[in-house]
Amino acid sequence: MTATAHANELVSLNPATGESVGSVPVTPVESIGEILQRSRVAQTPWGAMCLDERLEMLRRVIPVLDRRAEEIGTLVTAEMGKPIAEGLGEVRYGIDGLECELEELARALATETLDDGGTRSALHHDPFGVCVAITPWNFPFLMPLQIVIPALAAGNTVVMKPSEMVPLVGQAFADAFNEILPSGVLQIVHGADEQGKALVAGDCDLIGFVGSRAAGRHILAEAAGDLKRVILELGGKDPMIVLEDADIEVAAAFAVRNSFRNCGQVCVSTERIYVADAIADAFEAEVVRRTKELVVGAGTEEGVQIGPMVSGEQKASVLQQLEQAQRDGAVVLCGDNPMDGNYVQPTVLTGVTHDMRIMHDETFGPIACIMRVPSDDEAVRLANDTPYGLGAAVFGGNHAEGVAQRLTAGMIGINQGCGGAVGSPWVGARQSGYGYHSGRSGHRQFAQVRVISRPCE
Repeated sequence: MTATAHANELVSLNPATGESVGSVPVTPVESIGEILQRSRVAQTPWGAMCLDERLEMLRRVIPVLDRRAEEIGTLVTAEMGKPIAEGLGEVRYGIDGLECELEELARALATETLDDGGTRSALHHDPFGVCVAITPWNFPFLMPLQIVIPALAAGNTVVMKPSEMVPLVGQAFADAFNEILPSGVLQIVHGADEQGKALVAGDCDLIGFVGSRAAGRHILAEAAGDLKRVILELGGKDPMIVLEDADIEVAAAFAVRNSFRNCGQVCVSTERIYVADAIADAFEAEVVRRTKELVVGAGTEEGVQIGPMVSGEQKASVLQQLEQAQRDGAVVLCGDNPMDGNYVQPTVLTGVTHDMRIMHDETFGPIACIMRVPSDDEAVRLANDTPYGLGAAVFGGNHAEGVAQRLTAGMIGINQGCGGAVGSPWVGARQSGYGYHSGRSGHRQFAQVRVISRPCE
């Protein structure tokens, strides 16, 4: 594992070397009730501040994060393995977008007025109370930002539990904010499932979670008893459709980049590719050529594009799917070379069918599956043959728009990835999301709408 618990200590291990990166104390489960109570007490004065006051305090965190950007980015690579340029880039991207996000939050959470001539209503966006934020290991800086910032801006206090795989990044994140925030407004809990379950079951009002569909189901079931609000970003099995009139080089470049970046450990990684029969040979050849050029190694090594899996357990899960697919008849076009440590060679499969587990279960690893299809209709049918619905992509000419509109994913890119323009929400359909975050509408999910009305004068 990338992090292991020894008695009361959580030791973080570098997935590239197996060496210790550092450690943090494990939060005793029996203390979580007290932590949530401190958050409850702190929420009263924090929520009583006006929106502008909270936003200004959050704005003061930006130079603190800026000062620590290189330290945190280096920790991202050390704890979860992504190449150093990507670790530093994740942190830099998050910091550089904060000012814009705070301005967006000011607009999203401002009081609105409705007047129909007889009644004048004020729509306030008030805090729920205490928010529990449970964040993942694959983007250990960016994902906490996307949950914690809107929760705090709305006037909630936050108790954050980072993944046990990346405790040092989580601690550095919280430390930076706590240089500015009042005591108790943002607290951090360290541990694994036991701590997460205690937080979800505890005295909180809102739960923001990014992680697996299985964990999301548990959280939703646990929250149902008290009807706690939940915002869940869950897994995906993202499809890519390559139409007959697609630019093959552009489509193949995207397929390789989006299937293998961060060693495939991205919620919107391309895991299923449906390509028109007429161009399949050329597309597969270009994907294989580009895949063979990828350099695998430790994230700190020069020229490395693909780092290790986050842990031995994650590697074993990916290889199990890969081996089962081959037993079921899938053909390896390139990759699948045994590698030591936590490394997995980027692998391209063809000859896959929807009877195979690898075409249904989330892989979360560097495996790209290519399936030939005779028509656009068949591509759409197969792309939608999943309980997931996070992202998708369609590459093609003028009719790509019509194909995209038939997909059941929450976010669909045409000749690009699924990420939208600045201000777009990050939203999953079907079992990939319950609620959503980011953008004006996403920010408002962290606030309780309260309508106060009076007769017009």
